[in-house]
Amino acid sequence: MPRRSFDERNIRTLLRFAKRSFAITLPIEVLRDLGWQERDQLRVRKAGKRIVIEKDREIL
Repeated sequence: MPRRSFDERNIRTLLRFAKRSFAITLPIEVLRDLGWQERDQLRVRKAGKRIVIEKDREIL
């Protein structure tokens, strides 16, 4: 099976996690570049028609 291009690897599917929640997976390359690890606290906010996910600096 051929490897997917970088753009194709970054296409994700929105999954239902519970009745009122959804989840997506994030590319491991992106998480490594950001230095994010399992159990890091993340802040999610809406900016126009985009979702912004940031590592919560106040908790560090």
